[in-house]
Amino acid sequence: MAMNNPYQSYQQNSVNTASPGELTLMLYNGCLKFINLAKHAIRSKDIQSKNTNIQKAQKIVQELMVTLNMELEVSQNMMSLYDYMNRRLIEANIQNDTAILEEVEVLVTDFRDTWKQVIQLNRQKQHGQGGAV
Repeated sequence: MAMNNPYQSYQQNSVNTASPGELTLMLYNGCLKFINLAKHAIRSKDIQSKNTNIQKAQKIVQELMVTLNMELEVSQNMMSLYDYMNRRLIEANIQNDTAILEEVEVLVTDFRDTWKQVIQLNRQKQHGQGGAV
């Protein structure tokens, strides 16, 4: 009988209670984690781990693509960047190229940091409207 891992329970709970904005932030952070693991795997010549982690990063990028609202002009720009990142991840996997992974990492980091700012601004608007008690 397996014991529950408290960290896994915590992680599962944070996913279940996260807002859509926070979930997107988690996706960006997960993508960055897998890119870093893939870079480490390339340096360690661990081809299986490299392949697994790049594929996980790709799945996250593909999930981000699926969730875009294509009626918005900004989403069309994001879609082309996500598509570019996905293609570069494939190339990095084929070529065992950490430089390509670092290029994608910069793009994902920019998206993540921008998204973080959006969440913080939304929180300030929501909580700032109450006025003094």
